[in-house]
Amino acid sequence: MTMDEVVRRATSNDVSELSRLEALARDGLREVRGGALRLQECPPVGDWTSVLVDPTRVVLVGSLDGAIVAYLVMLLSPSKNRLLISHVYVEVEGRELGLGDSMVEQAIAVALDADLGGIEAVALPGDRETKNMFERAGLTARKLTVYKSLRSSAGDSQRPSLVEPAD
Repeated sequence: MTMDEVVRRATSNDVSELSRLEALARDGLREVRGGALRLQECPPVGDWTSVLVDPTRVVLVGSLDGAIVAYLVMLLSPSKNRLLISHVYVEVEGRELGLGDSMVEQAIAVALDADLGGIEAVALPGDRETKNMFERAGLTARKLTVYKSLRSSAGDSQRPSLVEPAD
């Protein structure tokens, strides 16, 4: 990182920027393969203040020339012996500068400090940049989840007709 790039733990002063970045991240998900389902599964954070004081969560922000352009949210899960990166987003102007990589490195440090056995995150199939960022940090795919919607865009079921066996 250069002197103009900083990654740090988020504070209550960052709530409005976190809300702004989350809105951008969610808008971006609409354009990525798998994004619509991810939006359904992962509702908006909404109350960032409560997330920032939650002892099971750590939120990082990345800034470029003093402006916050990235965030990462992690959930410490001692019962599952892992840290889960639940949200990560870097604005376009902050990409390819190492902010995302630095935030993931700090997440790994948090997991090690908490004596957790692993770290996991989600990268959607259409989001190659995020997958590459995680792979640079040593995170590799350990499972693929596949999905098919059984509803048309009108909400109708796409039930195939059952064919009666021939006598």
